[in-house]
Amino acid sequence: MRSIWKGALTFGLVNVPVKVYSATEDHDVSLHQVHAADGGRIRYQRICEIDGEVVPYSDIDKAYDDGERTVVLTSDDFAALPSERSREIEVVEFVPTEQIDLLTLDKAYYLEPDSKSPKAYVLLRRTLEQTDRTAIVRFALRQKTRLAALRVRGDVLVLQTLLWADEVREASFPVLDEPVKISSKELELSASLVDSFSSDFDPSEFTDEYQKELRTLIDAKLEKGDAFDTAETFGEKADAEGGEVIDLMAALRASVEKSRAARSGKGSVGESKADADEESAPATKKAAKKTEAAKKVPAKKKAS
Repeated sequence: MRSIWKGALTFGLVNVPVKVYSATEDHDVSLHQVHAADGGRIRYQRICEIDGEVVPYSDIDKAYDDGERTVVLTSDDFAALPSERSREIEVVEFVPTEQIDLLTLDKAYYLEPDSKSPKAYVLLRRTLEQTDRTAIVRFALRQKTRLAALRVRGDVLVLQTLLWADEVREASFPVLDEPVKISSKELELSASLVDSFSSDFDPSEFTDEYQKELRTLIDAKLEKGDAFDTAETFGEKADAEGGEVIDLMAALRASVEKSRAARSGKGSVGESKADADEESAPATKKAAKKTEAAKKVPAKKKAS
């Protein structure tokens, strides 16, 4: 793992240098948007509304608009804010753990001791364990002041950011104000049902079935040969700093012409549906055939 922030936990005169790591990661299959007719990659560009030019990330600032005037805020402006310059995670109070509303829990981070001796880190961890308390802390991260719960998970201190009170909506459902009569027998049967499902929670026993099914579908399409050649359909990637975006349609047309030239002298360049379905055809040749088929048939019969 790579740390995203360095600072120090402070409470009273105790100072605990720490490194901060993201505790979670996304496992979803990464999908792109493509043109349904030919599989061409759909890209989004950052266009300046004044000069119509594509703007690289390095040249983008943020701005506040009050409806009549716009104030531009640069990275230097943000860096100059006192809270942003602070590298302290300040403990403001220790509260009973059960008082933390699960609805307010947000992003989780691991804290690693960042000193030659982890004594202060271990002392704080053991104190939280012994007192069964959770530390409420305040710090600045990524241009925001954060409120967070500091708790123990195994041998590691975990920082879990909290939503602010005004970020949690009130639940107001008039139907719940109506009186409801529940008999003792109904409650008894319901409790019996709960008891039949009772168990100790083990997160490792559960998997994301949708992502597994999606990966199986993708593998099946690849095995069947129902795929485009990435370089010929998506084109070369734009440089990371926002350089010129490749004209994907031009790249696709070029690949079609190249495929036609390779086939010249081997019969007619026209293709039949049977040709398009041949599983033994090379991937690049099949991509060209699918593009030609998309141009010749109505949209509802386009190649999948």
